[in-house]
Amino acid sequence: MSLTPPQPPPSWNHSPEELTRLNTEYIAANRAIQDAIAALAPKDCNFTSVALANADARFEAGTELLAFYQNVSPTKELRDASNEAESIVRQFGIESSMRLDVFNAKVAAQKNLKESGEWEKLSAEEKRLVDKYILDGTRAGLALPEKERTELTDLKKELSQACLDFSKNFNEENGVISFTEEELKGVPKDVISGYTKRTEDGKEVYDVTYKTPDIFPVVQVSCDEYHPGLIGRVSSGAGYVAEEKMVKTGKNVEDFLNDLEGKLRPVGEKERDILLTLKKKEHNAKGLPFDGEFYIWDYRYYDRKYIEETLDLDDMLVKEYFPVDIVVPTILSIYQNLLGVRFEEIQGTTWHPEVQQFAVWEKNAKDESGFIGYCYLDLFPRASKYSHAAVWGLLPGYDLPGDKRAYPLAAMVANLAKPTPNKPALMRHDDVVTFFHEMGHVFHGLLSKTKFARFHGTSVARDFVEAPSQMLENWCWEPKVLEQMSSHYETKKPLSPELIEKIIKSRYVNVGLFYLRQTFFAKFDLKVHTEKAGEDYTELWNSLREKISLVKNIKATPGQGTFGHITGGYDAGYYGYTYSLVFAADMYATVFKADPLDPARGKQYRDHILLPGGSREELDSLKAFLGRPPNSDAFLKELFGTVPAAKI
Repeated sequence: MSLTPPQPPPSWNHSPEELTRLNTEYIAANRAIQDAIAALAPKDCNFTSVALANADARFEAGTELLAFYQNVSPTKELRDASNEAESIVRQFGIESSMRLDVFNAKVAAQKNLKESGEWEKLSAEEKRLVDKYILDGTRAGLALPEKERTELTDLKKELSQACLDFSKNFNEENGVISFTEEELKGVPKDVISGYTKRTEDGKEVYDVTYKTPDIFPVVQVSCDEYHPGLIGRVSSGAGYVAEEKMVKTGKNVEDFLNDLEGKLRPVGEKERDILLTLKKKEHNAKGLPFDGEFYIWDYRYYDRKYIEETLDLDDMLVKEYFPVDIVVPTILSIYQNLLGVRFEEIQGTTWHPEVQQFAVWEKNAKDESGFIGYCYLDLFPRASKYSHAAVWGLLPGYDLPGDKRAYPLAAMVANLAKPTPNKPALMRHDDVVTFFHEMGHVFHGLLSKTKFARFHGTSVARDFVEAPSQMLENWCWEPKVLEQMSSHYETKKPLSPELIEKIIKSRYVNVGLFYLRQTFFAKFDLKVHTEKAGEDYTELWNSLREKISLVKNIKATPGQGTFGHITGGYDAGYYGYTYSLVFAADMYATVFKADPLDPARGKQYRDHILLPGGSREELDSLKAFLGRPPNSDAFLKELFGTVPAAKI
């Protein structure tokens, strides 16, 4: 049964000029509301008169759509207009956050509410909104003298523009590495057939982009001894940021990372020694010199070799069982059954012809009251598109006056391998895990139901935001799920029990080295946000990486220039990727492990984790879901077996 959504999807046919005009109008409208609030007499400030919540939601929903074009539009003029629009919005956002007159109205409203007795009549979410407004102003520096406030505003604008410029340059980097067919020895033929071939200096070369589906197979099968051309081509603020996160203080972050590194180091050193032995054996067999060192480019290569030799597991063979046109609809089906929803593909305007568009409904929806929101999937790489995998919550869900509701829209952008002349589009198992993870963010954005947009969906503490999606990655290691979503592109048969067992065994191979790498990223991030004096960040990056990740390099390279997270909202927060794994492991082991596809458990997850979004403390959501406070036992057991509890 086809139903009509109560809210139409947005149109995606903006011209650069229209985009710029709309952006200007959104800013003017929001500024006018702020001016009206600032003009209120203190006695007239209350929850209704200082009504910024819905005004901010309308502003952010409108401008977020316009800013999104820079990540996905095939048209340079539109991307440039979008980037410029976001720059202007960010500057306006900083000015708004530093308005003392508006902040004073919020303070007066809170004071009046408490003195009049109206405070007790507010819901828990309404009280949380008021408290967050006051905390926002305090953290923004509005208690500082005017001179310092002005200086801080200028610094915030400078930092914001630098982050935006970084993102633009990162997305639009279209460089390639050129290899001869001999240099690509070992890279699967179907992968090579997807590279652009041309003639250079009288010989045929293949251009490999830095997009994951292109470069990753090269890194996995190449090492410097065989392809020398590859070397060098691939490569207190914390306390302030932690205040609004689950970890609460910068010292707690340091303690967590130091504790984890201490547990990981002996595991990682043992794994590195095993891989070094493998390297020595291969060098001796090929008559190559062996210097006893483990280099950064060795890791992916010998990790693959080790898995192939010890588990007899060929990543390229596994890939043949995961055609995109089978995996994507199967994963959508798994989520729909688990969470009680229904996807209906619709036809409408999108930013690119490859984009799929869905209306999402309650599973048994009979009328428009069962509408949930919209989902867009933009899955394949193209020039100047965002180069990794991520989800944008383009529209939030929130209550409107008159018992109506604004509905959410979530867009997933990914870079899965495209079809080649010889094979359909296929996904590595890593890609399947990533897709499952990102769909977790989609559903967090769709199935949250809060009164205010401020708390919708993934608007939770940054060190919790990854936990739901990380928990859902576990499905990709469950035998019955692997069988359900696999189908060999030629034989149509699912993965055999033997292959499934090998895939599952590979999950924690070299896990110490993997998480030491994550710890390195987190510690670098923490250090650059706590050091007051200037540092040589290239030297810091390379020395920390060697010390923590246990890999060497021949020369110092500016790898920090590829670390997009610290300009994309994870500044002093990268530790959250590992910190949230503690909660993810606990949720999965406690609730889902016994029956991961059980809709009743899915409803429990939907009601206690997804629905409240950030409208309450994340610890309260976890307690409601788990039936107790969270602990680190499941995480540590996953990685090490039985280990003393970590600091969380």
